[in-house]
Amino acid sequence: MPPPGWYADAVYEGDAWSDEGSSWNVACAALQAQRSCAPSEKAMTTILDHGYVQLVESWGSDERIVEAARMSTGKGFQGWEDTHTSCSCHLDRPCTKCEGTGVIHTKGDRHLLRFLWNNRHTSPFEQAGATFEIKAPIFVFREWHRHRTQSYNEMSARYTPLPDENYLPQPERCFPSETANKQAQAYSMTELSRSDVDTWLVQLNRAYEVCQAAYAKGIALGIPKEIARLAVPVARYSKMRASANLLNWLRFLGLRNAPAAQHEIRLYAEAVQDMLADAFPRTLALFEEKRI
Repeated sequence: MPPPGWYADAVYEGDAWSDEGSSWNVACAALQAQRSCAPSEKAMTTILDHGYVQLVESWGSDERIVEAARMSTGKGFQGWEDTHTSCSCHLDRPCTKCEGTGVIHTKGDRHLLRFLWNNRHTSPFEQAGATFEIKAPIFVFREWHRHRTQSYNEMSARYTPLPDENYLPQPERCFPSETANKQAQAYSMTELSRSDVDTWLVQLNRAYEVCQAAYAKGIALGIPKEIARLAVPVARYSKMRASANLLNWLRFLGLRNAPAAQHEIRLYAEAVQDMLADAFPRTLALFEEKRI
């Protein structure tokens, strides 16, 4: 049987329905084309030397958040801006709607959205969300996965060899930070020179080459992939998809797009925030004013 409404412009041909040219078929084809668009057509930001953040999809909107909040009253979304309408009352008698002015002032839903955020009425913000594809060094994922309110699916070296791509930081990144962040400071009090950094980066790159040689040799010898991967460093790039509702993305940003966050994961968080701001501009503006 065809779906409801589909038969309006479909034709029954013997023992089958023909949907060629039907409005339902055309609509489905358009939706499928939208969902299967090439990755290059989706929002993507390159990060570090081999990584990226790509928006796979988002759902809901600022308006849907308001609608969720208004389920208790059944009023729905009323519009963002304040409205001013004439009152039908007689000005010669008291009126609670216009307070004797003849004009009813109604606050726009931007006030409601701000009230929800500022007063931590957060459940309506769970009615929207997004899914991202991320390519990042494994050590970044280890921090990311601390956010257990997100859902993850990561590329697995148990099933497929990881590409020979490792994060090699820029020399400037290797100098201790002058901030109060203890994790970004050095163990040694010895002054670090640019020559020291350059020498260490050469050694680091050679270590990557040794690790890759051991990894590739293990694969070639027939050692199980889940064992051969022991040679892979935490600087190796992997891929994952991460999905969460909007509230939990904002909680993620509150920690990872912050001065105390490690530089590398903060770059990824900044890209996530920019893409969320395109999808939920009013909510992200409130988040910038008052973080959680």
